[in-house]
Amino acid sequence: MEKKNFTVSIYTENNLGLLSRIAAIFLKRHINIESITASPSEVPEVMRFIIVIHVSEEQVKKIIGQIEKQIEVIKAFYHTDEEMVYQETALYKIKSSEFLDDFNVQDFIKATNARIVTVTQKFFVIEKTGKHNEINTLYETLKPYGLMQFVRSGTIAVTKSEMPITGILEKFNTTNSIS
Repeated sequence: MEKKNFTVSIYTENNLGLLSRIAAIFLKRHINIESITASPSEVPEVMRFIIVIHVSEEQVKKIIGQIEKQIEVIKAFYHTDEEMVYQETALYKIKSSEFLDDFNVQDFIKATNARIVTVTQKFFVIEKTGKHNEINTLYETLKPYGLMQFVRSGTIAVTKSEMPITGILEKFNTTNSIS
């Protein structure tokens, strides 16, 4: 069975402890979570978790089934990279002295569509939004120049095709407003 990246989107009520139970589903199946992001969805009071995993399609189908058994989960979906528009954001903190001495770094930052967000006498903070490999490429380029800190976000993603979730969420929101 061929393994590849899948993006799992989980729409849920906003309840304490749910993330822990969802993570336990992956743990029980010995599946590493590559990236996880949680945010409000397009419907008030509904959260969306975006989890990236590297598994076979059979495995991801089983995971979706287990996730949807959680009481607070409204609906879960999985998609391949080809079906998604996705990005990550990263911040790189590098020494000002190294940065100012080498104009190639400045040119590379401009060429990669990164931007400088903070400048002090001791360091620069550079922000890059892009695909996973673009974030890694800039990391590898900046590492020899005194990379002091590095942090990246989880993947954020939307589907290229229309999702049936909007109608489901509106019905959920209406039902819960009446209760």
